[in-house]
Amino acid sequence: MEALVLRERVIGVDISNDATNLAIVDVRGNIIAKDCFPTNDYPDINHYVNKLVEVIITLSENNGGYDKIRSIGISCPSSNFMTGSIENAANLPWKGVIPLAAILRDQLGAAVAVGNDCHASALGERMFGCAHGLKDFLVVNLGIGLGSCYFSNGQEQHGAMGYAGEIGHTCLIDGGRPCGCGRKGCLEAYTAANGLVQNARDLMAESDAPSLMREQAELTPIIIEKLCEKGDALAIETYRRTGYLFGIGLANYASIINPEVIVVTGGISQAGHWLLEPAIESFESHVFPNLSGKVKIIRSRLDYRERDVLGASALAWEVPEYSLFK
Repeated sequence: MEALVLRERVIGVDISNDATNLAIVDVRGNIIAKDCFPTNDYPDINHYVNKLVEVIITLSENNGGYDKIRSIGISCPSSNFMTGSIENAANLPWKGVIPLAAILRDQLGAAVAVGNDCHASALGERMFGCAHGLKDFLVVNLGIGLGSCYFSNGQEQHGAMGYAGEIGHTCLIDGGRPCGCGRKGCLEAYTAANGLVQNARDLMAESDAPSLMREQAELTPIIIEKLCEKGDALAIETYRRTGYLFGIGLANYASIINPEVIVVTGGISQAGHWLLEPAIESFESHVFPNLSGKVKIIRSRLDYRERDVLGASALAWEVPEYSLFK
C-alpha cells in the first residue's frame, strides 16, 4: 500500500502591478522560504504563467519538495474568488477574463485558489494584524488602485457574483475624471496614486503659490509625501484634499455595513497622518450620525508584502485539496 504523503505546506502568491512575491507557508503561518520576480517583465499572460509555474516548482523543490505542497493561493487585483479568474483588470497588463486558477491547476496538478488582493489583505489582517479577533471590519487598500474587503459576523463577504467591496468604483463625482475601469467620477480616480498626483496638478493650476512640486521632473505619491515633511504647503494640501475625498468614500461605506474598525493599507497609507487626519475628520463629518465617533480608522502595522503572501496562503488552506498526481 502506498504511503500517504502529508502535505503541511501551501504556497501564497501575491501579484501586484510591479512585483510577484511568493512564499512557502506551513500550517502555523511560518514562512519557510520566499522568492519574487517583476510582474511587468511578462506582459503576455502565457509567458507570465510559465514563469510563475517555474518559480513555484523551483522554490518548492529547493525547500523540501513539491510533494509537500497541499495547495496554492493567489492574491491579485481584480480577481474573483468565486470564479478563480482575473476579470477585466484596470491596472494590470493582461486584459479580459483570465481563468488563472484553472490554468495553474492544470499545470501544477494541485488545488489553486485565486482571490482579490484586498480579500487576501483582509485575511492577513484578521489572522496576524489589526483585525485579529474582530468580527465586523473593513480593510481598504489604497495604492495604485482602491479596493476593499469586509467581514460581517466573522465571515468575508463576496456578494452574489464575487464583486463585493469595489469601493474604488463607486461614483464620487458624476461625469468626473476618467477611471481605469472605463467609467467617470470613481472614487479611485480622486484618491488612488494617479488621482492624488492629479490633485497636486489641479492645485498648482488653481494657484500661483510657490511649491517644490513645481520643480519636480516627475510627481509621485512618495515624492509629494517627502515634500509634506519639508513643510511644502501645496503638497500638504494635496494630501489634505485627497484625505477629505477618501473620508467621504469611507463614510458612505461605513454607513452601509457598520464596521467596528476600518484598516487602511496600501502604498498611499504610508503617508500616515498627512492622509489619515483629514480622512478621519471628513469621515466624522459625513458618516451616519449614529456611527460618529464609534468607528476606528487605523493604518495597518504589518509589512504589506509579508501580510499579503500570508493572506494568499490563507486562501490556499480554504480550497479543497486536489492533485492530478495522487
